[in-house]
Amino acid sequence: MQVVLDSKLELPCDLQLPQCLLLVVIMDKLPAQPDHVQALWCTESRLSDAAARVSLFRAVFCSFEQCAGELSLPVHLRGVQSKGQVDVAVTLYQHVCVHLCAFITSFPPSLFPELDVALLNAVLSANMITSLLAMDVWCFLSRYGTAELCAHHVTIVAQLIKSCPGECYQLTNLSILLRRLFFFMAPPQQVEFVQKFSPKAAENLPLWQCISLQALPAELRKGAVCDVTRVGITRCREWLSSRRTWGELESLNTLLSALLAVCNSAHEALDVPQQTAIMETGSQLWAFLNTNLVTGQPHVQQTLSLLLPLLGFFVHTLDPHLLSQVVTLQTSLLKLEPPDHVRLAVLDFVSSLGKFFIPQAFQDKLLPSLSSIFALLLADRNWIVEQHSLEAFTQFAEGTNHEEIVPQCLRSEDTRNKVVSFLEKTGLGDETAVARVERVKQEKVIFQEHFAKVAVEAAKWLSLQPDAKRARREFPLEEEYRSALQAASGALEAVESLLQKAPAPDWLPQKMEMLQERLDELRRRLL
Repeated sequence: MQVVLDSKLELPCDLQLPQCLLLVVIMDKLPAQPDHVQALWCTESRLSDAAARVSLFRAVFCSFEQCAGELSLPVHLRGVQSKGQVDVAVTLYQHVCVHLCAFITSFPPSLFPELDVALLNAVLSANMITSLLAMDVWCFLSRYGTAELCAHHVTIVAQLIKSCPGECYQLTNLSILLRRLFFFMAPPQQVEFVQKFSPKAAENLPLWQCISLQALPAELRKGAVCDVTRVGITRCREWLSSRRTWGELESLNTLLSALLAVCNSAHEALDVPQQTAIMETGSQLWAFLNTNLVTGQPHVQQTLSLLLPLLGFFVHTLDPHLLSQVVTLQTSLLKLEPPDHVRLAVLDFVSSLGKFFIPQAFQDKLLPSLSSIFALLLADRNWIVEQHSLEAFTQFAEGTNHEEIVPQCLRSEDTRNKVVSFLEKTGLGDETAVARVERVKQEKVIFQEHFAKVAVEAAKWLSLQPDAKRARREFPLEEEYRSALQAASGALEAVESLLQKAPAPDWLPQKMEMLQERLDELRRRLL
């Protein structure tokens, strides 16, 4: 099978040609090959004593992991031209994704199990962009396939999520995949899902915290909102009324996450009593938080990160005293440099205060605290926190009635320049093409070192697993061996039967000794 690479690849400077492009070309050629050739390329070797053969699917995802530099620049390739459309350049990500999806539409159904395994392994990858590529391909497969196939995949992913022992990046990836696949389910299959994983059962809330209720039809969505809200509030109140142990907060955080998912995706379906119940429950939980508790326990930090956006939904009805407590705790926490997800939750809450009018009696305390929060977060060196800070501050400044605190947030000249640059959509500095490629190459080395460590950790984990059974080896003349031994065994059984019927002749013991000597000789030859 002859392979010809695209000559219109725009590869900057001295970056090498990504291996995944060669694999993509092979994918394009395979549909014209016989089924047995496709099967050879798309299946993995199962023989432990032979050289391992990786499937084409797995090879594409593995090689794609090594393309951090090409994805960052980004490298551009010639797009797939359609009738009546201009041929435009596409990124490496788009190129691989489109060709993978096109290949899926052409290969035999017998290869789908191999595809499922490769997609799941890629979704569980520590490499975010590889996981995203697998999700995109999986979503295409769900849309291209039947409603039953989509429902089957959703059920498998749901069961995997429920079986996860705790928080990990694999659980995050599966949660994103479930959320996306759920939108492609047909209404009848959605009804079956609700019946199978009922939101009335608390053990199913780990699933419903991942799902956007907007994907459900109106009537089904209303029922799910009522069920999740009722279970979530009831269980939170049980926790509040029982002996509270902050060291065991995982179940409480799941409840809060499910309630937050309802507010994010179906806020309009909540009636006034339900909104009041959520706000009151959140207020009661907040009363138990303090700076020492949050800084000392990761689970409590997660509780805080869920309570802040949850209270942010009802900020216009929050009691001013509670609002003052929330802002004061945030100010104290930021001085202790909390984890990134806590700072992002703080930003989510303060941005919701933009259109909220702070009562006069609380302005002297709250306004300086708010300006301090924005000033600290806008000066953050973490680029993700910095970006979210700029977005949150812009949202707050555009809607606030308290314009006097806006200049107080921008006392630093560096901060002012960042905000102005963000509003004007300009960069703070120009980077030459050569400098950019050099930076990307350095970043690629860092990525490779990181993923090498991940691979080593995965290998250590696999070494703790029980060894797979060794595959049975096939030997020449094996059937003849079996036939000969079966005949010998039959002869011995015949002699045993004769001894039961009549006395043995005098020569039999000597013959038995001769047979024993021959057996010993054969055993020595085997050893």
